This record gives sequence, structure tokens and C-alpha cells, in this order.
Amino acid sequence: MIAEELINQMIPPLKLYDTVEKALRWMDEFRVNELPVVRNRKYMGLATETSLVELNDRSITLEQVTLDFQDVSVMHFQHFYDVMEAAIKNKIQVVPVLDEEQDYMGIITINDTLAAFGQMSALQGQGSILVLSMPERDYSLSQISRLIEEENVKILSAYVSPDELDPFQIKLTLKLNTSDLSRIIATLERFQYRITAQFNDSNKYDVGRDRLDMLFKYLDI
Repeated sequence: MIAEELINQMIPPLKLYDTVEKALRWMDEFRVNELPVVRNRKYMGLATETSLVELNDRSITLEQVTLDFQDVSVMHFQHFYDVMEAAIKNKIQVVPVLDEEQDYMGIITINDTLAAFGQMSALQGQGSILVLSMPERDYSLSQISRLIEEENVKILSAYVSPDELDPFQIKLTLKLNTSDLSRIIATLERFQYRITAQFNDSNKYDVGRDRLDMLFKYLDI
């Protein structure tokens, strides 16, 4: 799941000519501590409740205040784990999403990332998910299936998608009927397949569980 799919269409951005009073009112209405500010579709930074409540004159515009987190954003094609990391690292509730032209597309709230993680967990069910990256010319599901089935493991589903970091690579997401990925990974790596992510309930190196622990720590749950 990528950032573009998680954009919250219900929360509009502020403009530089909006007042501090309006910004604080919107934060209360949308129940967030920060809101993005844009100018001609360009992201200018976040107006934060912490900074604005200290101002005596709330009739001034946002152009007259210092905006925070001007360099914090994610690209629309990035995985929602990157959104979680941006929120956790900067201790913010909303993360701006930009396109290739650096134009503002929208924001993702911390609640949106929780919902995305819940969907990912539901999709996992019993078994494991393995994500591989490879050149498109090397893709052969029949060969990969043979290697996996030789380890007495079945592929329950397979999904091919572009690798957002490399246009010449593809990603193959496999749902397997086992929770022990060690032999499968060793076999695939022996045949030069690159493993980019793994998800299961028992592996202490499970990427999803590590990220969820980070998120819960951030939320103080």
C-alpha cells in the first residue's frame, strides 16, 4: 500500500493568507495538531498548534509566522511504512504527500496509517508474506514456484507490481502457507533473488511488527 492510496481527502490545506485563528479552528475541527500550508500547490510547511497557541495576535496570517517541518514529506509512491517512519521520527500527526513535481497532493494522518496496518495484518492471515525484487526480464513465476514447492511450501497468491525505486525492477509479493521463511529465503537468495520484506507472526525480524511497535511507542499506547 502506497502513500497516494492513503491520502485523507477530508482535510484541506491552509493557505498563506489564512489567519492563525482559522488554522487553530481547523485543527480543533479535524482533531489534529498540525495542518499543511501550501502556496500555488507547493508545500510550504506545517502550521503547528504548539507554535500558534503562543501567539497573542491570532488575526495575523500564516505568511507572518514561521512554519515547521518544511522538509518533511513523502512522495506519493512511497510505502505506508515510510509514512509511519516520517510521523514517528518527527512526532507529527499528519504527513504531507508530494508528486514528482513537488506539488502538494494531500496529507495522511496517523490514524490513516493505523488503518493501513490493520488492512495489511488482515491480508496476512495465517502463513507469511514475502516480497522479492528483480529485473523484469528475470521474472518467471514458474521457476520461483518450483523453488518454493521443492521446500514443501505452497504459494497461495502472487501479485506483481512496479518497483517505485527502480523503473527497471518489479516487485513480486507472495502469500505462502508457512510461517517459517528461513529455508525459502535461503533458497531464493541462492538463486540471486533479492528479498526486500517479509511478514509473519513468529519471526522476530518481521518488518511489520517492528514498525507497529515503533508506532505504538510513538502513540504511547
